[in-house]
Amino acid sequence: MSEADLEIRTLTSAEEMATIVTVFQQVWGSVTPIVGVELLRAISHTGGYVAGAFDSGNIIGASFGFLARHQGAEALHSHVTGILPGVQHSGVGRAMKNHQRRWAAERHIPWITWTFDPLVRRNAWFNIEVLDADIAEYLVNFYGPMTDSINAQDESDRLVVAWSTDPSATSPLPLDEMVRHEVETPEDIVVLRRTDPAAAAEWRHQVRRQFTSLLEAGGVVTAFTRTGAYIIHTPT
Repeated sequence: MSEADLEIRTLTSAEEMATIVTVFQQVWGSVTPIVGVELLRAISHTGGYVAGAFDSGNIIGASFGFLARHQGAEALHSHVTGILPGVQHSGVGRAMKNHQRRWAAERHIPWITWTFDPLVRRNAWFNIEVLDADIAEYLVNFYGPMTDSINAQDESDRLVVAWSTDPSATSPLPLDEMVRHEVETPEDIVVLRRTDPAAAAEWRHQVRRQFTSLLEAGGVVTAFTRTGAYIIHTPT
């Protein structure tokens, strides 16, 4: 797939929303819809974000988010973004997030927020190292048990991402004056949930304990390594 063939645009009609419902079911392997046409229509109609990614006219990914608040300011909370398995790791995800960022910036919305599973390495790398987004919060079992084939009844701990819509916004930390910690993650939590649920649960609780303890101590996530570890710096 070439960049010339990729189109990302906002969607409004019920017919377009129905294609998003199908894409999400394919991505998450869920018989039950992740979201319904009615909710997508309502989000779009009331000023939220609903968009699809198309390759030569065929939908290959979708995203939706609703208006929210972050640190007292307006935000777009990007609730679900999904890309079909055959085109993952092809740059579509980054293109979709950049489309969201431009959409929000045009409306003078300073933040985009979303959540992801802290045990999924590819998402951690993408959010922290590729997008250079901030980790704002650790949420314990936020959605309750999830029954789709990816989450497989695991507890739904989530990290909250906060991404400024101003690419020039930076706030350097005095890392040489802080203590460095590493929080390791499993190589592939999705596979581990299927093959060894007990080990998956052990990883979940271990990462939860470490992460929440460091954040409570004023820790800031500063990086994610190629070997799958969060780097967190705490004040001395």
